[in-house]
Amino acid sequence: MHAIIYAAGRATRLGPAFAQHPKILLEFGGRTLLERHIARLADVGIKRVAVVTGHCRELIAEHLPGLSRTYGIEISELFNPDFCEGSVISMWVSLPEIERSAGGVLLMDGDVLYSGRMLPQLLASQHPTALLVDFAATATDEDPVLVPVKNGRPFEFIKCWRGTADRVGESVGFFRIGPVDVPALIAQTRSRMVGRARLDSMDEVFRALVRQDRFGFEEITGIPWTEIDFPEDIAFARDRVLPALGEEQPVRR
Repeated sequence: MHAIIYAAGRATRLGPAFAQHPKILLEFGGRTLLERHIARLADVGIKRVAVVTGHCRELIAEHLPGLSRTYGIEISELFNPDFCEGSVISMWVSLPEIERSAGGVLLMDGDVLYSGRMLPQLLASQHPTALLVDFAATATDEDPVLVPVKNGRPFEFIKCWRGTADRVGESVGFFRIGPVDVPALIAQTRSRMVGRARLDSMDEVFRALVRQDRFGFEEITGIPWTEIDFPEDIAFARDRVLPALGEEQPVRR
């Protein structure tokens, strides 16, 4: 199984101070989010990782050779030149890598600080195609992608969801796509490469697959993590999540 990390965005919600600083290069505990991703992936035996870049690509690319040597992983860069459009284009740029991963593929948002317990749980899931859900998330903004569940299955994947469900949680932004569902993901992505659909988020691709009942889920409620979108998220990651990780230090190869 290969992994793809998406890190092409401009981080505009972090404000002008981060205009030339990709989120994936934010440091916590002396390690960038990028290094922490690579270390976690090495810990679960992933041998090939692609990083989709866009904004400030050169700042990210210069880290890749050293991380490859340190953690013993093959790391490649996939460049999205149209990163000012929808993030679905980053998904489209990564399709060749998705197609060559015969055992399925692990797709990951780059702007997450998280526990090392998450990836083993996702990769060990009984569901060939699965996402991670936190049912205790209490975000006050309208940004989180919500995952309502009924009869043990996710049935929607959308922000600002309102409706009836057995449980509703927040998506972490990590997705395991099994081989049988890769063609559907590819088709949904390619269908958005024309007209205004190019402005779509890649979340619309995942939403389509959830609504087709292709996804199971793994609950990670109580496991420390946070997505970083706003300035206050940086403080939360530094002051709350990082200490909660405790001794969960990535292993240096």
